[in-house]
This record gives sequence, C-alpha cells and structure tokens, in this order.
Amino acid sequence: MKSKLLATFNFYKTAILPVFLLLCFQAFAQQPQINAEIDSSAIKIGEQVIFSIEVETDSTDLVVFPEGQTFDPMEMVESLGADTTTVEDRFRLIKKYSLTQFDSGAYTIPQQKVIIQNREYLTDSFRVEVADVKVDTTRQKMYPIKPAVDVPKPFSIPNWVWWLLAALAILGLAFYFFRRRKKRKEAEPELPPYEQAMFELKQLDNSSLLQDREIKEYYSQLTFIVRKYLDRKIYDRALESTTSELIVYLELRKQSGELSLKNKSIDNLQQILKRGDLAKFANSRPDVITAKSDRTKVEHLIKDIRQVVPEPTEEELMQDENYRKEKLKRKRRNKILAIIGGVLVLGIIIIAVLVNTRGFDYVKDSVLGNETKELLEGDWIRSEYGTPPVTITTPEVLVRKAVERDDELQEMLLGSETFDAGTLEGNLYTLLITGPVNPEGDFDLQKAVDGIYENLEGQGARNIIMKEEEFSTINNAEGIKVFGTFYLENPITGGPIKKEYVILNFGENSGFQQIMVVFDEDDEYAEEISQRIENSVQLKNQAN
Repeated sequence: MKSKLLATFNFYKTAILPVFLLLCFQAFAQQPQINAEIDSSAIKIGEQVIFSIEVETDSTDLVVFPEGQTFDPMEMVESLGADTTTVEDRFRLIKKYSLTQFDSGAYTIPQQKVIIQNREYLTDSFRVEVADVKVDTTRQKMYPIKPAVDVPKPFSIPNWVWWLLAALAILGLAFYFFRRRKKRKEAEPELPPYEQAMFELKQLDNSSLLQDREIKEYYSQLTFIVRKYLDRKIYDRALESTTSELIVYLELRKQSGELSLKNKSIDNLQQILKRGDLAKFANSRPDVITAKSDRTKVEHLIKDIRQVVPEPTEEELMQDENYRKEKLKRKRRNKILAIIGGVLVLGIIIIAVLVNTRGFDYVKDSVLGNETKELLEGDWIRSEYGTPPVTITTPEVLVRKAVERDDELQEMLLGSETFDAGTLEGNLYTLLITGPVNPEGDFDLQKAVDGIYENLEGQGARNIIMKEEEFSTINNAEGIKVFGTFYLENPITGGPIKKEYVILNFGENSGFQQIMVVFDEDDEYAEEISQRIENSVQLKNQAN
C-alpha cells in the first residue's frame, strides 16, 4: 500500500506539476507589464526631464496613457508620440513626456494612471531634485537695470481711414448714378418753347396740388413754367433773375421797341411772380380761385409773347446750335477730366495702401517691373545637360557655349561641355560645366575648387571673398559648395557692382560637374532663384 501511494505521488510530481506550472507561467506572461522611468533625477531650473512609460501587452488590448497636467507639481512641457514595436504576438508601447520646474526644491512625480482594457494600472512615483543656477558675482560684472525703452509702434493704417474710403466710394457711386440719370434726362429731346409750356401747364392742371391745398408747390411750378418760356424766347437769364430784374428787363425791351408787349401783360406777369414769391418765401396762401385765375393769365401771357416775338432766323438757329455743341463738348471734356482725376486719386490711394502694407520695393517692382522678379514668377524649365548628365531646374534654358579651360583643368578632364544663361554683368548669370575625368590624370576635386579664385579673377572679379562648406543634392550626391561676394566693374558707368555667387562642385559618375549662379547683392528675388536652383540639382547615374 505504501509503495502504491509513493508511485501515485511520483506520477503527480513528474506529470501534473509541470503542466500546472506551465499554465501559471502563461497566465502571468499574458498579463500587461508596465514600467516607468526618468532620464535624470537632478536638473537645474528650467531644464527638462523625460518621463517614460513602457507597456507590454497583447496586440488586441486598448491602452490609454495619461494626458494633461497630471504630473503636478512638475509641469508638462510636451507630450511626445508613442512608439510601438512588436514582440512576437505582443505590442510594446513607449510613451514619453517632457517635464520641467521653474522653482528649486525636491519634487515628487506622482503615480500615473494607465488604462488597459478598462482596467487601471499605476506606475511608480519618482523624486526629482531641482537646483538653482549659481551665479558667480565675483567674476561676472553686474550692471544696473536698464530703464524701459519706448519702442515705436509699427505704422498701421487706422480703421477710420478704411471707413472713410468706403464712404467716399459709396458717395462716388451715388454721385455717378445721379449724374448719369440727370444726363439722360437732359439728353431727352425737348419740345419747342410754346408746345413745351402748354404741355407743362396741362400736366399742372392734371396734378392734385390745388385739391390738396399745396399752394406753395403749385405757384412754384406755375412761375417756373412762365420763367422757362421767357428764358427760351426773350431773356436767357430769366430763370435766375429776381422778379424786379425780370420786369425791368421786359419794360426796357418794350421801351426800345424790341418787344411789342402790352402793359397789361407785363403787369399781370409782375402780379403773378410776386404772388408766387410770397407763397414760396412768406408762407402766403392765395385762395384756389386766385390760383386758377393766375394759371389762365399765364396761358394768355405765353400766347401773347408767341404772337409778338418773331421766330428765330436760320442764322440765329445755327448760332444757337453751334453754342449748344460747344457747350456739350465742354461738358464732355469736363467729364473726362473728372474721370481721369478720380482714377488718379484712386490710384494714389491704392499705391499708398500697398506701400504701407507690402513695402515700397514691392510696389516699385510690380509697377515698373523687375527682371529677376519676372524670372522668379515665370515658367521654369527642368532639363538634363551634358555627359555625365546634370539635371537642373532654371528660369531660363541654358545654352551651350564654347570656352577655353586652363591647362590644369584640361589635364584632369577628357573634355567638357559648358552651358549658361545671362551675363556676368547682368542681374542673374547661371553657368553649368560637366565632363568626364581623365582616368590617366590625377583628378582632385579640391584642386578644381581651388582654381575658382583664379577663374573669377580672370573674368574681372576683384575683392573676392570665398567661403566653403559641404553640400548634398536631393539624390545624396556629395560635393563642395563655394560661395561669397566679389566686385565687378560696371561696363557702362565704370563703377563697381557688388555680386554674390554660389558655386557647386561635384566629382560624381567618373566626371566633374560645376554649377555657378552669380547675382546682384541685396536682390532678394535673385537670391530666391539661386536657392531654387541649388535645391533642384540632381546628378543622374549613367548606369541608370
């Protein structure tokens, strides 16, 4: 019996126990594993410490990291993105936070809550020492605090200016349409004086002014009708003359024998005009019967004048027609001058606004034109040049040209091709040289770069300043960039022109490639063109 129990125990020990331990290990392995750490436990004021949380869990689990200012008393500066890596069938996520503190002392980063599949886990807490920045006042000279400096405000157009411009524009449009309407009305053909006066009297009869007791308006229209008729037939200033002036003029004409008008007609006219003046300016209110009587007297007066005033001769009609044409020409000329003046004022306002908002150079280049600005904003050409091939984008097509090379460069190359656009004295000059290296020669890229100085001097450059740095193209071809300034003589004035230049040098694909861009100093458009050309250089592998 004892031996049987011992055998059973050994069976469980050797068979069942390992399976049980394996299942426990797998269950433990499937649990999420969380680890937190900081890259430094001691920093200075304003420095940053990186707090990292590492989570290893199943690939199907949803993980939510802490967000916001949960690190108080430490201040979170930035929450960096989470990095994810795969470990067999599990994910390992690393989330980093940048923390800082601007007061010295010892601070504890509290435990952070990480949620995995709706279950919360807490990280460890960490202690961080924040130290003061020591200042050695024995060596560092101290200066008194400088007083506040009044910084001039940048120029800005007040809001009321824009409202004023808008109001002027609205008034201008209103005036334009009013004048246009008035011109159309004046352009309508007018009836002869007598027919026009009878037509207007009939319109006055059809109005309801008398029924509405609008005596003042009634007499205004009635006196205007008779004055207008007199203006067209007898006295061309009848409309703007006073009553007494008009009557005196008619009596003088009658006394001189030029106008055979009855005294009663003149008296009736004087009474009507005075009654109208009283109604218009003294609030006098004649009765309706008197108003109708005055209307009848006006009609008789117009008929009397028609009989005594002879019809104008053909010569008078021609003179009147010429006068009207001349008057119409003057009106048209004044209208054209007004339009031109308005356009000029509007142009000045627009230019002033653009100068204050965009700058004088922008306005000058936009109005007067700028060669390099037009090249920059025009259509660019991307092309491949020479052998070994050089692909480059330029505002103008580079044209092949023949040039002589110095003996040292000729010995290093089997031959070369040269392409350029523009002139060295112009606003922009672009040069491209490419050629295969002589396999029997001793080609040295640095030696070719050193010859640039002599080459520029040979072209008339003076006071050359050269700087040098490494350069890499968009397809990772390594080369040497030489840049700086030099002076060139102006062929027209003889004065100096200060130029900037950029020269890229390469020794790729068993060849030598050189790209040079020269432009006027302080020409921002040419400088941008140079940058675009540099960024577009690509050395194509001949094997491709």
